[in-house]
Amino acid sequence: MTIRLLPPGLVNRIAAGEVIERPAAAIKELVENALDAGARRIDVVVEGGGLDRILVTDDGGGMTPDELVLAVERHATSKLPDDDLVHVRHLGFRGEALPAIGSVSRLTIASRPTSAREAYALTVAHGTVGTPMPAALSGGTRIEVLGLFASTPARLKFMKTTATEFGQAREAVQRLALAHPAVGFTLADGMSERLRLPPQPGDAEAARDKRIEALLGREFRDNAVRLLAERDGVVLTGLAGLPTLSRANAQHQYLIVNSRPVRDRLLAGAVRAAYQDLMPRDRHPLLALFLTLPPEEVDVNVHPAKAEVRFRDGALVRGLIVSALRHALADAGHRAATTVADRTLAAFQPSAPAIARWAATGAPQRPMRGLAEAAVQYFAPPSAASGMHLPGLDAPELRRPTPEPEPETPAHDHPLGAARAQLFDTYVVAETADGMVIIDQHAAHERVVEEEIKAGLARGGVTRQGLLLPEVVELDESAAARLAQRAPELETLGLSIESFGRGAILVRAAPAVLGSGSLAPLLADLADEIGALDQDFALKERLDAVIARMACHGAVRAGRRLTLAEMNALLRQMEATPFAGQCAHGRPTYVELKRADIERLFGRR
Repeated sequence: MTIRLLPPGLVNRIAAGEVIERPAAAIKELVENALDAGARRIDVVVEGGGLDRILVTDDGGGMTPDELVLAVERHATSKLPDDDLVHVRHLGFRGEALPAIGSVSRLTIASRPTSAREAYALTVAHGTVGTPMPAALSGGTRIEVLGLFASTPARLKFMKTTATEFGQAREAVQRLALAHPAVGFTLADGMSERLRLPPQPGDAEAARDKRIEALLGREFRDNAVRLLAERDGVVLTGLAGLPTLSRANAQHQYLIVNSRPVRDRLLAGAVRAAYQDLMPRDRHPLLALFLTLPPEEVDVNVHPAKAEVRFRDGALVRGLIVSALRHALADAGHRAATTVADRTLAAFQPSAPAIARWAATGAPQRPMRGLAEAAVQYFAPPSAASGMHLPGLDAPELRRPTPEPEPETPAHDHPLGAARAQLFDTYVVAETADGMVIIDQHAAHERVVEEEIKAGLARGGVTRQGLLLPEVVELDESAAARLAQRAPELETLGLSIESFGRGAILVRAAPAVLGSGSLAPLLADLADEIGALDQDFALKERLDAVIARMACHGAVRAGRRLTLAEMNALLRQMEATPFAGQCAHGRPTYVELKRADIERLFGRR
């Protein structure tokens, strides 16, 4: 087989396949060129999902006729003046985008530098370069791409629908717009404007916050925590959504490295690690992270489309992101997203009053009585209230706690208020200064217990409680063997066990926070959890899962009646516990309804 050089046209089409994967990639490259040229306003038009027409207009520095000719040559760039690939300070630097686009479309570039008296245009038709000609343009650069991939019909077969390709283009523009809030952007589909992002004035942080709100919405801004962390010259800033504000995919995660939007696996993995025990596995947080570090500490030349980067010290960057996110979310304490309350309010549907429904069932009619008389009979002991049962009335069991000698807790003294009642022996109802809170007692206490176990580990060991009589737990033989094999590791969690013959485990001590409940269900679940691990895994590598399992068994169960003191104690523990707004499985632990929301339900507002 004879070795030969490929013709330039074929080389460019091969390069186009690497750099220009779809219309959104072409738009990304053209917008990046505009940003590198110092543009303060960039207008993008996308027709037919970008396959029919792409138009990008900017007010940047512009190009002379000679520069136009060079711009469509491969590996011609103004962005590496010292041929230094280590200190890359621009978004584009390879000089491949324009010739790659021109090899698979009809590309027209019109440009006029600020100091020039007239503009010039150059056309590249599927690899054939024309001659610069005078054109009408007030300043900056205008690039039009017609019939993208028309010369490579095989590539067209892999394109998605027009709506899908436009959505990809929109996302590319949004990510670049977030990275450059001082620049104004518009995006149109040829018939109407679909996106308008005016330039944001002011300092960098204020401009960034405004752009984040414009892209992710006020809901995100109101339910996000601010990040600011620095380690060895690497600075992390941005906003991260509370765990109870999540989406079904990771599309709303914006990761910016040195003003360059990236989709980096290391960064995405760090985000997953930070949220791993704070939300369900099929949900994803919303966030906008901005990482700034010296250019020589990051390699942006590892991916043809520059979508990924490589860090000189990946462990440092990953550790910074995980610790910054965990600390910021821990500082949020028991705070939960307001969207939980919004969903609760949306669940309320106008319906006939319960009394009307009861009356419609044919219940016997009774004359109206005075309020005082009704109250006496309603709140009287069962013996005195005989004959007052209301059949057919499906009202929840609202149990007022037994009065206790201690003074009632004022509702305004604490963020989660004061306990007032318990519903279904599962939900605590508390009154706050400006509303009410409904708490899932099991989910809330589960988080409290989990964080207590983690705190004990951080101090060097979980507080354990020796059993007066060691408990023998019978399991199947393989489950007992798995637990016995991990006994030294479970000891650090406060669980002291040993083998007690085939299919049995002897428990001598248990974590104090688990209380005095039966240990058999816990050991059975722990055996299943350990069985799901690879035999070579150390338990500490899946410690969160094991601790969550223990916390679930140590938490107060749904269906258990609590005294007023116990309910208030749970509220105070939640207020002092990190991540108390969600349980170990990512579900919200409480719903808060403001007084104004309740008044709207009853038409008072």
